[in-house]
Amino acid sequence: MSSHHSDSSSFSSSEKEVADFSVIELNADSLNSSSNSSIENGVCDSDKIPNGGLVAWLQVLGAFFLWFNTWGLVNAFGSFGTYYALGPLRDYPASTIAWIGSIQAYLMLFAGALTGPLFDAGHFRILLIVGSSLIVVGLMTASVSTELWQVMLSQAFAVGLGMGCLFSPSLAILSTYFSEKKFFVSMGLAAAGSGLGGTIYPIVFHTLEPRIGFGSATRVIAFIALGTLLVSNAVLRVRVLPAQKRKIFDTTAWREPAFTVYVIGSMIAFLGTWTPFVYIEVYALSYGITSKELAFYLLPIITAGSIFGRVGPNLIAARIGLFNVVVPCLFITGSLAFCLIFAKTQASLIAVSCLYGFFSGSIVSIIPALGVFISPSRAVIGTRIGMACATIGLGMLAGTPISGAILTRYGFTATWAFSGAAAVLGGCFLAAARVLHGGLTLRQKL
Repeated sequence: MSSHHSDSSSFSSSEKEVADFSVIELNADSLNSSSNSSIENGVCDSDKIPNGGLVAWLQVLGAFFLWFNTWGLVNAFGSFGTYYALGPLRDYPASTIAWIGSIQAYLMLFAGALTGPLFDAGHFRILLIVGSSLIVVGLMTASVSTELWQVMLSQAFAVGLGMGCLFSPSLAILSTYFSEKKFFVSMGLAAAGSGLGGTIYPIVFHTLEPRIGFGSATRVIAFIALGTLLVSNAVLRVRVLPAQKRKIFDTTAWREPAFTVYVIGSMIAFLGTWTPFVYIEVYALSYGITSKELAFYLLPIITAGSIFGRVGPNLIAARIGLFNVVVPCLFITGSLAFCLIFAKTQASLIAVSCLYGFFSGSIVSIIPALGVFISPSRAVIGTRIGMACATIGLGMLAGTPISGAILTRYGFTATWAFSGAAAVLGGCFLAAARVLHGGLTLRQKL
């Protein structure tokens, strides 16, 4: 009971900090004390934050399409992976093909952390243009790629680096237009773009690929990305910049047990979270659980569920605490991965996919915010979350290739068991981080 009280009360006192910061990049040095809710050196004042209006909500729209083309494409890779496994790369094991999507996802997080200082230095427009161009060019070149190394260069490295350029602005810019609980609303709405992108892109691919071929279908996706990214380029505007530029590394963070356990737990959770996104279609086809047509819609079903998972848990977390939401969601996500072992009928597989999408959807939006919550000083928040994401991303980098190797050698039962165990173990680590942080907060109060 006392632990719960410590978590909830600590979170309430930090809600304003989360609102005033980018989850990743807005330098905490630029903030003054929470008592007057202002940003130093005249950067901005809480009563001047728009908290609504046309311009502010256009930023939500622009950030929505950045998530649409970053996490949305990451979530949609399962469709490309299935095509590669059954088509031009069928001679390669599943673990090798999985590296394409995992490298893409890791570069998004790793490059996003490194490009943070560029955003702080006022190079937002350059990041937006370069990132958008790399995604579109990468997809265009992927459409004519037939060899593994070609797909790696185009879809893994070019698209992944482009995502990294866009990921930081998508997180940073909203914090200067919304404060307090409205930040959770705006961030949840923007993050829902990842679920919509992960739903639309697979449907477009599977609808068009049999009719017009892989190359043309991929180019259609590239044009959709171009059109939506043009919207982001047109409407996104930096309102203020941090007064001081943040550091890239803070070595003292690793000496804090709560932070270290939080990062390790999140990395473990990410090892297994994306396994169903990548292999659910192959699973349905291999066991003949659904028709070929319906199997290709299982990934959009999962990602559609994650749209609601991005928004709903964020709103609940604003009231009861981040740890109190993400830990149960991880346990449920792991349990649902185990349920896939027994989902041998069409109805059960669809039901588990919907639920898995919803509960796993909260992980992407809440886990980075936890780094803000447990940071002891405003002056290190941006740096520490950048470090955390770069480390947590290692789970995404290794997770699906490990799952692919397990699948090749032991089959789907072991693959789903690995996914579920990783999520549950990650949840245990985050529960421990909650206790460690609660104990530190209590000692500070005493």
